[in-house]
Amino acid sequence: MTGRRISLGRLAPERLRSAPQGAVIGVAVAVVLLAALLSALLAPGGGGSDAAAASPTGDHKGGTQQAPVPPSSSTHTPATTPPATVAAVPESIQHQAEAPGKAVNITIDDGPDPHWTPLVLEVLKRHHVHATFCMIGPQAKANPAMVRRVVAEGHRLCDHTVTHDESMDHKPFAYQKKEIMDALAMIEEASGGAPVQYYRAPGGAFTPASRHLAAQNGMRPLGWNIDTKDFSRPGVGTIVATVKSEIHNGPTILFHDGGGDRSQTVAALDQTLTWLAQQGYAFSFPKVN
Repeated sequence: MTGRRISLGRLAPERLRSAPQGAVIGVAVAVVLLAALLSALLAPGGGGSDAAAASPTGDHKGGTQQAPVPPSSSTHTPATTPPATVAAVPESIQHQAEAPGKAVNITIDDGPDPHWTPLVLEVLKRHHVHATFCMIGPQAKANPAMVRRVVAEGHRLCDHTVTHDESMDHKPFAYQKKEIMDALAMIEEASGGAPVQYYRAPGGAFTPASRHLAAQNGMRPLGWNIDTKDFSRPGVGTIVATVKSEIHNGPTILFHDGGGDRSQTVAALDQTLTWLAQQGYAFSFPKVN
């Protein structure tokens, strides 16, 4: 109604004087009522036909802004999706290969090492062999680029604890748990979230509780059949001879890429892979399930 003018005209005094008293009173009441109606219609925010309807978002002019209505709890979607739960695996110690028939598993312990691990990786690549790398947590944390290279080249990861304590099976479970789970966190972070599919106890220091813990976190306890003793640097020929003489023990062979000078390991691994291929062995990973 803004801008509209309504005129009541004038009531001639002479006509009012000549009108009956009751009519005068009626006209006066009508004038008061009409004036009140006009005042209400012309007031700001009045409910005339051209007044804007109130907006639920408070974006109309002169309106009072209202808070958005929160979505119903039944349709609310979390901002982030919780991480998927890792599937448990069997907790018995595994030695067997995934591949059927005549196959071996190459496992590499105690790294990664910024010098020796690249040399081991080059030998494996040259022979088109994939291996399982059992990593020490702090070593993985200190060498994340190397961990990611191991993953990128198609190898698998294994948790080999934080401190490589070969007597951990004689210590409280809380200690064992910290050794295993802290290393797992370090390896996962260094790898960018790649799966850690195995747990190898240092020196074979497994306990039922530690095996169960690892298995519940998706890590199959991993043993070995042939210990090449390369860690003690007995000589390249001796390392290779150990594999040849013990291959009947089973398919999982233990080498090292950390813990000191691994030059003998690099040379012996090269010769061992050549011999195994000549004997008709395929190369596999240890079974997880």
